[in-house]
Amino acid sequence: MSLGLAEALLLSGGGVVSLVGAGGKTSLMYRLAHELAGSGQTVLTTTTTHIHPPSPEQCAVCILTPSADRILERAGEALRGHRHITAAGSAAGSGKLSGLAPAEIERLKAARVFDWIIVEADGAAGRPLKAPAAHEPVIPACSGWTLGVVGLQALGHPVSDPWVFRTDAFLRITGLASGAAVTAEAVAAACGHAQGLFKGAPADCRRVAFLNRADTAERKAAAARIAALILRSGGSRVRRVTAGEVLAEPPVWAVFDLPTGMEIRP
Repeated sequence: MSLGLAEALLLSGGGVVSLVGAGGKTSLMYRLAHELAGSGQTVLTTTTTHIHPPSPEQCAVCILTPSADRILERAGEALRGHRHITAAGSAAGSGKLSGLAPAEIERLKAARVFDWIIVEADGAAGRPLKAPAAHEPVIPACSGWTLGVVGLQALGHPVSDPWVFRTDAFLRITGLASGAAVTAEAVAAACGHAQGLFKGAPADCRRVAFLNRADTAERKAAAARIAALILRSGGSRVRRVTAGEVLAEPPVWAVFDLPTGMEIRP
């Protein structure tokens, strides 16, 4: 029987989920929101950085205001007809929507209007891999889960645009030389480094890595090796590594857990 995303990502009981990394955060956010809303739960999708306005297929209702109080005022009516809504600050000059301040996310959580608040807390300029800059990511302290996303399509390609965002930082934390190709070992190092994928995650949150685009035999083998390296190192305190293809059906191929790192196929 196939695992749903929520189960594969260790989500239960409601709360704030922050997505960081690169290579499929927005797609994962909306697919997860649809799954949770489809089970009868109320979901808010939002950002602390910037996101494109959602398409009607991604989310039918979008509230534009930086104020948690205004979002809550408008959410009451919106939730009568929809289990899932999106909120963001306002339209920015880039055509994207600006994010909410972490304090506003805290206020939204405290109001208990939404069972789940899913936050895109990092930007990657459309690249499959990234390393965070000093000001990134922007993870609300109330996050119960931090999901780190990696795009496996970057494997074998040079550490350069268009495969890696913030290449200098990525080279520094992985130890790769300039011009080198992305390896499974480098991806695992980026996930486990203190200044890597889970930088700034709250100490008491659950950390789960999602290896996206595990859609070929070669990438699946790489995903298994990356998962083993992450879980063996223990440096990032990752509870689970999930591998799959967020836009596929089913979206989850396998999960790898502590303490043994053994693979569980859905």
